[in-house]
Amino acid sequence: MQQLPHVSQPSQSAPAGPAALAAVVRRAGRTASLLTALVALVVVALPTTTAKINLVTSTYLCSGYAGCQAAGYGHAGYRQASSTMFWRMYAGHNCTNYVAYRLIQSGMPNVRPWSGSGNAENWGVAMAPITDQTPTVGSVAWYKPHVTPAGGSGHVAYVEQVISDTEIIVSEDYWGGDFYWRRITKTGGGWPSGFIHFNDRVVAPTTAPAIVGSPAVGAPLEVATGAWTPTPSSVAIRWLADGAAIPGATTPSYVPTPDVKGKTLTAEVTAELSGYTAGRASLATAPVAPGVFQPTAQPTIQGVPEVGQTLTLTPPAWAPQPKRVETQWYADGVALDGATGASLVLTRDHIDRRISARAIASASGYKKSRVTAVETGPVLAKPVVITRPSRVKGTPTVGNKLMVRAGSVKPTDATATYRWLRDGKRIARTTRPTYTVRKADVGRTLSVEITLSRRHFRSTTETLAVPMVMTTPTLKVRTDASRKRVAVDVRVRAVGAPRPDGTMTVSVGKRTVEVQVVAGKGRAVLRGLRPGTKPVVVRYAGTDVVRAAVERSTVTVPARR
Repeated sequence: MQQLPHVSQPSQSAPAGPAALAAVVRRAGRTASLLTALVALVVVALPTTTAKINLVTSTYLCSGYAGCQAAGYGHAGYRQASSTMFWRMYAGHNCTNYVAYRLIQSGMPNVRPWSGSGNAENWGVAMAPITDQTPTVGSVAWYKPHVTPAGGSGHVAYVEQVISDTEIIVSEDYWGGDFYWRRITKTGGGWPSGFIHFNDRVVAPTTAPAIVGSPAVGAPLEVATGAWTPTPSSVAIRWLADGAAIPGATTPSYVPTPDVKGKTLTAEVTAELSGYTAGRASLATAPVAPGVFQPTAQPTIQGVPEVGQTLTLTPPAWAPQPKRVETQWYADGVALDGATGASLVLTRDHIDRRISARAIASASGYKKSRVTAVETGPVLAKPVVITRPSRVKGTPTVGNKLMVRAGSVKPTDATATYRWLRDGKRIARTTRPTYTVRKADVGRTLSVEITLSRRHFRSTTETLAVPMVMTTPTLKVRTDASRKRVAVDVRVRAVGAPRPDGTMTVSVGKRTVEVQVVAGKGRAVLRGLRPGTKPVVVRYAGTDVVRAAVERSTVTVPARR
């Protein structure tokens, strides 16, 4: 069954005038108290286009659907919907039907949320649990009967804006009257009897807040506050651990401390705007995990791994820096008893063992972090010492044998291994102390590396240089003599340099000439020699790789007829 709505008129429903005022009185249901209130109003007429009427109790900002629309104040579509009954209120100009329409538009169902009278005077009574003295945008301004500007059945209006706790702007419609926007101040009178909070406007997120980061001790977390509508004037954040507020944690950034390890963190985000119900979001994390130390620099072992030497560990670095760092030394992976300092003195017990060290970082609320330095080579007693150097015997000529004559070393039982080199590069399969010079060695420099080794000692390498390998040539001399001249042909050959160049002198008797040797050949011609048998001497000067050589012969110069 439909409930009769209240009968409520505005203090002034239209631009002021005696006839309009009388009409208001008639529509008031002939209520003497309302008449008294209306007569007490001070009316100031303004231009019809602005539709503003300044009253003792309030200021009307506009009147009529069209007038309010033109003045920049809307009616939320009620002009077209006013012929429909909402919450079983009478249609048309009616404060309860208008407010019910606005509440339905804000998301409430078209079902009156209480049983009983629908008159405005009953709204605050029926909905007492949600009625208070705090104005909020979207709440219902409720007037008891005969409270200005209500009639005998009370009045309701829709709160459009909350300027302060003592100043609001409402939109409203009147039974038998018109549509208005009105500014109300608490000190000026006309203040509502209460505010009913059916479905207040809330600061709502358009982009949900979120926690960025993984919950772990020492790992920064950040609250992305998201986006809200309408834009809040402030966004507050509060961090909690297992439901208890964390002192001082009221900023978007929070770094979990050891005391919250294992607890669930919550970030409460509150977006506030005057007159609106604050928007809230509660963001929870997984339980806070132990912190992890991230190594930023690896440890290294400094020093020579020899008996009597001291090894030192260059400590690692972590982020964050731990409160405690312990060191443990190892030999072949086995922890050394009592070796927990920053250095280790090597003894004979460490000989032939590889040394490593591990640094362990720890702090309350963090996992232990272990980093190990790269281990050393086997620990040696000391190097093999050469007391008398070795030497190479033999002439570096193709076909000759070179031999290493070993020197003296300590310890005397050190083992020698050999490696022969040609121009600094290893010669394959030459691991004996002797070496026969080859054709490929001509013009090259030979050397031999002798590595002296003994267990538990550091090897010592001795390098012996050999002079450049040269070859010895053979000279083949052929003579041809006549009464006019003597021709001497010389062919020079050498292993490793079969056709050398160079110079030579050829002497026949007391006559000597110098000629060039080209590609192993040279020719000398001597004229005007006296008849007889004469000695022939050929001297080849050699090159940088071919030694000098001399060959002797004779030639007979025939007599003249």
